[in-house]
Amino acid sequence: MKTDRKYALHRPTAFRPFRIRVGFWLIVTSIFAAGCGQLERPKTEPFYAQTPPPPRQEFRWSNGKLPTSIDPARAAAAPETDIVRGVYEGLTDLDAGSLKEIPGVAERWESTADLKTWTFFLRKDARWSNGETVTAEDFVRSWKRLADMRDKAANSYLLRNIVGMERAASAGPKMGEPVDFIGGSTVESVLSPPQLSSNTNTTAEPPLNIRTAANSAAPKAPARPEPSAAKFGVEALDAKTLRVSLVSPDKDLPKLVANPIFRPVYGDGAAFEKPGLVKSTVTNGAFRMVEIGSDGVSLERADHYWNSKAVGLERVRFVPMDSAEQALEAYRSGGIDAITNANFEPLALKLLAPYDDFRRTTHSALNFYEFNLKNAPFSDRRVREALAIAIDRERLAEGELEGSVEPAKTFLPLNENNAAEVAFDVEHAREQLAAAGFPNGEGFPKIRLVINRNNLQQRVARAIARMWKQNLNVETQIIVKEAAEIDAARKTGDFDLVRRGVVLPTADEWISLSAIFDLNRALPGAVTPEPGDEAAPLNNPTQPAPAGKGPMDDESIPESSDPKIAAVSSPARFTEQAAIFEMRAIPLYFPKSYALVKPYVNGFEMNGLDALSLKDVSIDNAWQPKAARVGM
Repeated sequence: MKTDRKYALHRPTAFRPFRIRVGFWLIVTSIFAAGCGQLERPKTEPFYAQTPPPPRQEFRWSNGKLPTSIDPARAAAAPETDIVRGVYEGLTDLDAGSLKEIPGVAERWESTADLKTWTFFLRKDARWSNGETVTAEDFVRSWKRLADMRDKAANSYLLRNIVGMERAASAGPKMGEPVDFIGGSTVESVLSPPQLSSNTNTTAEPPLNIRTAANSAAPKAPARPEPSAAKFGVEALDAKTLRVSLVSPDKDLPKLVANPIFRPVYGDGAAFEKPGLVKSTVTNGAFRMVEIGSDGVSLERADHYWNSKAVGLERVRFVPMDSAEQALEAYRSGGIDAITNANFEPLALKLLAPYDDFRRTTHSALNFYEFNLKNAPFSDRRVREALAIAIDRERLAEGELEGSVEPAKTFLPLNENNAAEVAFDVEHAREQLAAAGFPNGEGFPKIRLVINRNNLQQRVARAIARMWKQNLNVETQIIVKEAAEIDAARKTGDFDLVRRGVVLPTADEWISLSAIFDLNRALPGAVTPEPGDEAAPLNNPTQPAPAGKGPMDDESIPESSDPKIAAVSSPARFTEQAAIFEMRAIPLYFPKSYALVKPYVNGFEMNGLDALSLKDVSIDNAWQPKAARVGM
């Protein structure tokens, strides 16, 4: 029986241009190899490939092409991140099934009450592969190297909340063709998160505050003191105690530092400046490199690792493949045990779905439409809400996107603590639009929706435009632009809504939201709804907008002495629930991810962050193929 996994089992093509395109001939010859020439299969094997397990604890994994580096600071995607997680260990790690933080080099940690100072206590038996002890100073030196690398470090915006690293961190990867995550011919790359400036003098519209009278002066952004340029917020209190100081509170810091870029390197990292892989590289993880060649990279269980007795695998082999057909053939013949980092076409997904070794789940990435809050009437929260809840995401996902995505009713696919969601509700959408001064869409300006030049995104935009016309009686002008033109339009504000996509490489709520929103500009005066508060799920708010007021602009946003407003003036208090309440963007869908994993592989728990733990994987050497089953 097929069981869906909760988290992603595939790296979208935004990470690595390694695509699995299954042509019709391949589907016919591979999936229907038993002589069945029709789509309806009266009899089938339970697995896409049933082969005997390897005779030893060896895991053979096709996860893309040959890696170019094992430098943690540069590990942004598979296959590099998979190897880095195997040969290095950070302060913490993530449980692959739950994505909860678990001890790594640090056996425990604690924070101050304000969540701005964290102390990690390193285990005494953590060692490098050369036998030397891993110390707190190793982390200080490695993280200073990250700061010095600036935007050369992968996802360097993850560093920006650490004191002394704000100015070193970039906003993220450069703007490119927006992430699409789905099969197609468009060249794809990670879309840059918004500019996360640390300049407190940035002028921008404050978020709407619908709790108070609407005729007071606009609130001023609270001043955030600049940290001392001489201070670096990562300190070794002694050999086994590391203190990390943050600019803003973060309850999820232990999750954040599990990201590969925060793993320590031995020495000054100069060895990584040379091209290629060096198997003698000193590491501190559960595995060490033993072979490097054009046919792949091999790891062996590391004797120096503090918990080596709990590691089941003796050997891991990363097997690069030049083509999709080659990977699938190797999987069917028993040459490899798992395929990840693959993007299947919708038809292939439907045909592979019945097999028990085919896995699919939601990936930590988001496609959304961003509002231009400086343009009326989109400065009115009621208008934004109306447009958001007038979209039938289920129909969009199953129709235009052929079931290959997950409808996004929230902004963060991995945040299980958020009670609010964006639900399809045409009646309430019409009520909100009427309350904003546009009954039945009368007088509403034509929406200028800017999207990238991609056939899929044009189909999605047309479908959403039809929904807005049918449900709200508003017109949409779809403006197609190249990537560079979209970047320019966002900077000049020449749009009402713009289509964006972003990959979220961490389970840290605040950091993930900062990849979607500019929290330094978005927060002054915002209200964070709390559990049980009247600012409840977006489709059923009991706290109305100010009665009798038209579209709200900057001048009509009220100032308030409400203590809740002051309590959330810091970006660190911005939560996903607050983001849904304010609706500065419209979440559309999360990509799904896919993999093929042999049934004798245990503990291969992939997730939305691709944070697989090889420490948990083992091979059931006694496994035997099951008999074919009748009927589907």
